[in-house]
Amino acid sequence: MNLLKALAAVSSMTMVSRVLGLARDTIIARTFGAGMSADAFNAAFKIPNMLRRLFAEGAFSQAFVPILGEYKNQRSHEETRLFVAKVTGVLGSVLLLVTALGMLAAPLIMWISAPGFYREPAKAQLFADILRVSFPYIFFISLSSMTGSVLNSWGRFSVPAFTPTFLNLSFIVFALFTTHYFHPPIMALAWAVFVGGLIQLVWQLPFLKQIGMLARPVFDFKDPAVWRVIRQMGPAIFGVSVAQISLLINSTFASFLPTGSVSWMYYADRLMEFPSGVLGVALGTILLPSLSKHAASKSEGEFSVLLDWGIRLSLLLAVPATVGLGILSGPLLSTLFMYGRFTAHDALMSQQAVIAYSFGLLGLILVKVLAPGFYARQDIKTPVRIALMTLLATQLMNLAFVFPLKHAGLALSIGLASCINASLLLRTLLKRGIYRPQPGWKPFLARMALAIAAMSAVLVLLQWLLPIRWDGHAWQRVLWLVLLVTAGAVAYFAALLGMGFRPRDFMRKEV
Repeated sequence: MNLLKALAAVSSMTMVSRVLGLARDTIIARTFGAGMSADAFNAAFKIPNMLRRLFAEGAFSQAFVPILGEYKNQRSHEETRLFVAKVTGVLGSVLLLVTALGMLAAPLIMWISAPGFYREPAKAQLFADILRVSFPYIFFISLSSMTGSVLNSWGRFSVPAFTPTFLNLSFIVFALFTTHYFHPPIMALAWAVFVGGLIQLVWQLPFLKQIGMLARPVFDFKDPAVWRVIRQMGPAIFGVSVAQISLLINSTFASFLPTGSVSWMYYADRLMEFPSGVLGVALGTILLPSLSKHAASKSEGEFSVLLDWGIRLSLLLAVPATVGLGILSGPLLSTLFMYGRFTAHDALMSQQAVIAYSFGLLGLILVKVLAPGFYARQDIKTPVRIALMTLLATQLMNLAFVFPLKHAGLALSIGLASCINASLLLRTLLKRGIYRPQPGWKPFLARMALAIAAMSAVLVLLQWLLPIRWDGHAWQRVLWLVLLVTAGAVAYFAALLGMGFRPRDFMRKEV
């Protein structure tokens, strides 16, 4: 299997999902703006979305994938299938309980996640109503993510990568065609979450059947293999929850800020998720199964070389994305969201958050590459300790930045915390000898820096020379933005090619 081609496939599928995600956010911003109902929805949806990252994409996958890889490589197909069935049964039962409790405890959850909403009873009631409808999403998406982990372990990366597209399509359909059937109209988005999560799960089941891993769930809480996953999940949940607790605290801070702050941070975060998903999540997805295989076979040299490949590729693509996002934050927000009820003021406030977030984009992507270096070795405790230190640093920065910078200060603390997290992970990997940098790093970084300088000069110069109006017709904005993005990308990759970079240099095959 060629990992670069696998990355291209996963990234392209993720790109489709992210583009549709931006389309959905454009429609939602135009329809609902950044007012009370938008704040209530964004704050409520953050809860099941946070639990998705905690249970599905976070702790569960980190604990499940290495053990699944061990079964796949060392046990029979039937034993592996039974293991998947038992994990599905236990996970599904726990998720049903969590979903029921979440729906019942919606007002209590608001006291924890958005206490500032209680100053406005209408917003508080709307938050609770949205949360009750959207909370079952955690059940559907967690099982969907487990299914995706199995497919990824069999090299079927494209199917799970394409799956999030259905949530975005659900949002678009409900926002465009059903809002007049709901009172208040924002409830259409809550039902879009429910339906989108269900479709994501159902879509992957036929592909699971193709590889012979679709089995009826078996509830066997005493099974030793299931307990191995549970024991690994314990510290993993704690570690991932640290990051989610940080986001929850930020949401609490934002609920006391002026109306619109929650939404401004949401739209800024959506822009950040585009490069982090297309590159960071995609790289982490393809790296974890391969790293787990090398860890299981004690191939320390191959393990380190693969990690080095992932880090270099991350830097090569993440650093220009970070710089480009900062330079083009205004044009991006104006083109994507500044329509209807989403005003120029909303775009300006969101831009402040984007610029603050962008300081941490590189760290956010590197964490997705570095953390699997521990998870693949079934070492969950080390990332947990680092996450705890990161949480402490985040809250100290929150206190330092929130008063002078408001919502942008909260975004800045998250961005800088990602860099701290990545730095500590890298330092630990180097200190323990798990990762040994390969030759050629100094010329690699020097050439990359020159290419980024060329890209930045082109982007700044074009915005200064061209008669661009970001408050014009939508098609004009889109054309100008496409021109700028294309010019920046051409300048960057042309400079790299001119200095000797070739795609074949990053080809990496895994058996």
